[in-house]
Amino acid sequence: MAAETGFLNLDLLALSPPGWGGVLLSGFASSLQLAIGGYGLGLVIGIGGASGKLYGGPILRDLLEVYTTLIRAVPELVLILLLYYAGTDAVNALLTLFGLPMVDISGLAAGIFVIGVVQGAYSTEVLRGAIKAVPPGQIEAARAYGMSPWKIMRRITLPAMLPFALPGLANLWLIATKDTALLAVVGFSELTLVTRQAAGSTKAYMLFFCAAGVLYLSLTLVSNVVISIIERRARRGIAEPI
Repeated sequence: MAAETGFLNLDLLALSPPGWGGVLLSGFASSLQLAIGGYGLGLVIGIGGASGKLYGGPILRDLLEVYTTLIRAVPELVLILLLYYAGTDAVNALLTLFGLPMVDISGLAAGIFVIGVVQGAYSTEVLRGAIKAVPPGQIEAARAYGMSPWKIMRRITLPAMLPFALPGLANLWLIATKDTALLAVVGFSELTLVTRQAAGSTKAYMLFFCAAGVLYLSLTLVSNVVISIIERRARRGIAEPI
């Protein structure tokens, strides 16, 4: 009966105390920051990784292959724990080695780094496949016009591969929004952690976890709309399959 009463007590979701709605929205904003920052970092790593795998030397290609294989082979929760703690310790150890003072790395920066490294491995493979799908004749024509490799990448390769990469990149964005919940295990105050705290304090577990689910679902639905708009713009002038 207590649980049922807690579930029906919508006053607990009020934005001001004693309601927890403001806390949930603050955690949701932190999750959104993590997802955007981690996804953006992963995209940068992915562009560099895909370029290195396709156009780099044998040593660089081997190193990138080790990176993508390890990241995709180890469970994400284990990676987050490893990178979060070992990564921050490694930074401070490196600073100490050079005689510099240790720094207190913020949870947000560490979380963005962790998600970015994980996302980067998957983005590398998505973008590598998309670049290989670009008709080679377009690249050859650009070289014949005397374009530099950077200009070819910026004006030919990246725009041409975008329609092939968008489905995979869109999926990675949605995965990034869910991976933020894993940072609750290291104590970062994102949506899942504050939801658990609110539910534990009020015993209204069903109410708060349903509210968190609605926020995650809302983010997914809005993301799908934005992704659809981007895909339509990217595929302008491309014949659709019959």
